[in-house]
Amino acid sequence: MDAVTTVGAYWAAANARDWAAFGDLLSPDLVYELPQSRERITGRARYVQFNAEYPGDGWVVEPVRILGGASYAASWIRFRVGPDEQTGVCFFDLDEAGLIARITDFWPEPFEPPGGREHLTERY
Repeated sequence: MDAVTTVGAYWAAANARDWAAFGDLLSPDLVYELPQSRERITGRARYVQFNAEYPGDGWVVEPVRILGGASYAASWIRFRVGPDEQTGVCFFDLDEAGLIARITDFWPEPFEPPGGREHLTERY
């Protein structure tokens, strides 16, 4: 599988809560980083446990776009917990075996635009 296919399978397994299939896509030495909170999880077992436990039930991930090549991919996702939605951008690196070896997630917060450009933009 190429990285785009692997990342698609990763999100499908996460949504299905199929933690065995999810874990099978990950390197045993996986490194997961969240730069905004400066958190890191090392190892497949801890990362699978993190996803199985947090934030609990009732969430769904909608991949909007997955782009990449043979050993890397990026996904733009919509993450929903109940009525709340958050946008994420996730970067994936695969190892020589085609397993996900590194994930870096960015969870940008929405913000109000600065004034002075409303004549050029529209809000959605």
